[in-house]
Amino acid sequence: MSPSSASPSPSSSSPQPQDPSTITGNASLEIKTHLCDLLALPIRQPEYQKKIFATTCMTGMRLTEVGTRPMVDEPEREEARVVMELVVREEMMNFANTVHGGCIAYLVDFCSSLALVVLRTKQKGELASISVSQSMNVVFHSPALLGDTLRIVNSTITSGSRVMTARTEIWDDTHHRLVATGVHVKMEPSPPKAKM
Repeated sequence: MSPSSASPSPSSSSPQPQDPSTITGNASLEIKTHLCDLLALPIRQPEYQKKIFATTCMTGMRLTEVGTRPMVDEPEREEARVVMELVVREEMMNFANTVHGGCIAYLVDFCSSLALVVLRTKQKGELASISVSQSMNVVFHSPALLGDTLRIVNSTITSGSRVMTARTEIWDDTHHRLVATGVHVKMEPSPPKAKM
């Protein structure tokens, strides 16, 4: 299957939830299903269309790989890898007719979070939720244009008891160039304080 056939066309108006069994990688079907359910939230629960930022980006993404593997430089530790594809749509553009920097930052934020969910789920033995952002650094390398197919490669870096970090590379598969890279630091939110 070619990369563009896995994603809906820019004019697609009714996205469908993804079948988790179509995703490669060694993650369990339960983890793949969990990520697919997160992406399909605005489809399955239409009230979220107005409550969640960038729902058309979210529902346009397709997972292509979800798994874990030993880290190259520290094989006794594991990293999670989540690869996604997305066709650039009109609502993602800026005045220069390229993908808006804010949209790129959203892709780094959301997609890297999914890699962290995979690793935390494997570590904890139960489905993890998305944590909160602490900081994010994005470097822009080249533009992406309307209709281009983006491949968003996300890998975890660290996962401590409260703070975790992931990195993202956004590739333009249409023009074979790196669009942006990012590092995202997240943390588990503090439990609510008891009211007196």
